[in-house]
Parts: sequence; structure tokens; C-alpha cells
Amino acid sequence: MFAPRHFRCEANGDGVVTFTLDAPHKNALTIGTYEELRDGFRAVALDERLRVVVLTGANRNFCSGGHVKDIIGRLVNAGAEELRQFNELTMSTVQAMRAAPQIIVAAIDGVAVGGGAALALATDLRVASDRARLGFVFPKVGLCAGDMGVSWLLPRLVGHGRAAELLLLGSFIDARDALAIGLVNVVASEPELRQRTDALVEQLLQTPPEATKRTKILLNDTWVRGFDEHAAAEMTAQVECMQEPDFQEGYAAFTAKRVPRFGKR
Repeated sequence: MFAPRHFRCEANGDGVVTFTLDAPHKNALTIGTYEELRDGFRAVALDERLRVVVLTGANRNFCSGGHVKDIIGRLVNAGAEELRQFNELTMSTVQAMRAAPQIIVAAIDGVAVGGGAALALATDLRVASDRARLGFVFPKVGLCAGDMGVSWLLPRLVGHGRAAELLLLGSFIDARDALAIGLVNVVASEPELRQRTDALVEQLLQTPPEATKRTKILLNDTWVRGFDEHAAAEMTAQVECMQEPDFQEGYAAFTAKRVPRFGKR
């Protein structure tokens, strides 16, 4: 299993791995964190035993974004080439998350700000505590919202108008409002955050593995393909799923009126 130094990585043996950001300053991101998150998601993508990745933060916070000294202080006087290399690194982290066939679930407590909010946005499903606050605060530090895919991902998730409001103003949004616009999928009380996350993960583990991977790919690809091209890809994916043992198991379970046991070979 991948062994990072800048965050915790724990596998439960049942197809789930948890990445826990655990650093000073509300789990602030450093260059090393970005590098290891990118490498971690790339490693996960190659492990067929893994079905779900949970991305969360320690100490009652998700992530406060880039570390003031390690990242912001370093870049404020950097040249164009160093700035480009940094942006390529952060973008490659999000690209690794989107490319991984596993479903990535964010468990968000406390603040998810800047790069932290971008990481949460790049996951597939988001569970938030009722004290969570997300903020795409780039305008407040003199930057545009063209960071880590945010200006592409957010409008597709919440609509152009709400995305424009959040990105142009750099506003914070609390968990309940985030739920109302579709930015998060579940809101739980803080003590129940892990329980609700585990319940969602358990539901995902009950889905057919190969079909679930293909669904993630299809959902991502709807944003870059026209309908006819996507229709062809969808038909191909479904034909492949219909040749999997899980399709036969689904039928057998339905006719026997029992719970299907997907993923068995």
C-alpha cells in the first residue's frame, strides 16, 4: 500500500482506503502534500482490489488550502516557469482523482477553503458535517478561479449562476446551502459525519464493481462529448457490463428474491 509522509493512508481490507489530511494550520496543503496526493491517487487507480477512496481531514477540519509560507510565500515572488510548474502539479492532482476508476468520497468537517475546496469538488460524492463551510476564496488573494479545474467543475455541478456567485465573490457557503444547490450530497451532524460517510461507502460497495467504474467514466465524459458520441460509448459500456458475472448475479438474485452478491468471481 502507498505510504505517504504528508497525510495518512489507511486501507481497511474491504476495498476501501482513506486519505486523511493531518497537518498544522487546519490541514494546510504543501508542495509535498500535492505531490503525494497525486501519486496516491495514481497508485490507487492501479489497484483493482480498491473500490472506494475516502478523502477527509483530521482535527475537525477538511483543509484550509495552500500553506501560507510553503506555497503562497514561496510563489508570490516566483518566476513564470516556477508558477507554471506549481499549477501543473495542482492540476495533475485533480486529474489523477478524476481519472481513478474508484469512487472518491469526501468527508468534510470544518473548513474546506481554496485548494481544499477544490479537492472536495474533484471528488465524486461529498458528505459534510453541519458545521462545514466551503469557500472558493481565490479573489480574496488576488487570483482568478481558474485553479485546479474549479471553473470547469463547479458550473457543471451547481449551475452557471451559482458558480459565478461563489467564484466571483469568493464567498463562503455553509453545509445546508451547499446541500440545497447540489454542492454536497449529504449533511450530517458533526458526531455522525463518519457514520454517514461509512453508510454511503457501504452502499457503494454493494454495487457491481465493473459497472460502477464504467458509470464514473460515463458521467465524466458527458462533459466533453456530444450526445451521439456519448451514446456510442454508453452502448459499448453496457454491452461490456452485460458480459460480466455481475449481470448474471443481478438476474439470479432478482429471480430468487435475495440480495445480490456483486464482485464475486
